[in-house]
Formats: sequence, structure tokens, C-alpha cells
Amino acid sequence: MQTFLSSEGDGSQIEIAIDHREDPEFDRLLGKMGAATKRMQLPVADFLCSSRLAVERKTRTDFEQSIIDGRLFSQLPDLVSNYERVVIIVEGKRKGKSRIRKNSLMGAYASVIARYGASLLFTRDMLRTARIIFHFAKHEQVAKKQPMRIHAKRRTLTPSQTLRSIVEMLPMVGPKLAKALLNHFGTVEGLAGASEREIASVPGMGRKKAKLIRRTLAYEYDEDDDPTMC
Repeated sequence: MQTFLSSEGDGSQIEIAIDHREDPEFDRLLGKMGAATKRMQLPVADFLCSSRLAVERKTRTDFEQSIIDGRLFSQLPDLVSNYERVVIIVEGKRKGKSRIRKNSLMGAYASVIARYGASLLFTRDMLRTARIIFHFAKHEQVAKKQPMRIHAKRRTLTPSQTLRSIVEMLPMVGPKLAKALLNHFGTVEGLAGASEREIASVPGMGRKKAKLIRRTLAYEYDEDDDPTMC
């Protein structure tokens, strides 16, 4: 894993996990600030600053759309059940007229903070977003001595939810497809022993996904391919 000398003055290595779908520009911006970044498919959130602090980033347009379609309020329970500190960052200026009435928008802000206990911050651009994420990570890892834990760990999961969370870690598998796989094979063990053709027969799967899943299940562990984030 690439490391950087901190430009913030104390030489401490700051480590930040970034979801693989986030803009690659964040690697450059955070690297210049002194952070070592690691790209991966995060189960929840867009950035992890420590084992307890997660950041969900949304552009202003996406934030408003997520309120309209309810996506924001389906994401928040997962975020707050997995991490002690959750920060929602809304980035950028509104383009054109808002599609949400002011009272509805204020109600959404209140719900994020008062109902779910998440923090809500607004930034002007990616640079300012990267800067606040870096300082979150620095505070957690240097001042608070919080360790970095990559995968979210739910506080209360039923056995079936645990199985689904395991299957969701496979590439290109979301909650709906994970349920379809488990309904078809019954157990994680059954899925692990299935052929590519058997996996492809699951509704909604397809050859490409089946091939990638089969390859992942058969992949031999390589410690050199698994750098530890302390």
C-alpha cells in the first residue's frame, strides 16, 4: 500500500478507505494532503475514516433526488446501525430551481439529524469535501487513536441477515441478487459449491456476473494482495 508523508505537519500516516465508485480525483486530493487511500467495494458509506466514523457523500442534485425517491432514508438506517458516527456531506451548489419545497427540505434536514443522529455538512466542491474527510480521519486516527476497520459490522443481525451480508460482498451482488442466490441455493455453502452454469441459472444473474462470482469463490487467498490498514 502506498504511503505519504503528511503535509499537515506531524508525519503521521492517515488511512482512508474509499468506495470503488467514488471519483478517482479523491485519491489525488487526499494523497496530496498526506493520506494513504485504499479503493474497495464498501458495504455501506463512501469513505471510512476509522472503525466508528463513516462519510456518505452526495452532490446537491443527488441529495435532493434521494429525498424524493426515498433512497436517503433507506440508506441512513444501515449507516447508523453500522457506525457510531455518520456524516452526510452534500457537495456543490444547486443547479437551477430546487424540485423540493423549502419546508420539505428543512424537514429532511431535521430527520437526518434528529431522527437518525447523523451529521449534515455542506461543501462547495470536491477539494473542500476531501479536506474535511482528511481532517475527520486525522482526528480519529491520531487524536482519538481509533483503528481502521474496513467492513461494516452490524450490531444486531439475524442468521439469515448474516448470510445475506456475506453474499453481498461478492462482486456485482446487491441485496436483491443476494436474496435470489440464497433462495436458490439455500446456504452459502451451496452457493460456494455451485458451478458457473448453476449460478447463471438464478433469475437476474446472467453469464457475466456468474463468471465473476465463480472466479471470486475459487480465488486462492494471497496475503500480498491484502494489505492491512492499521
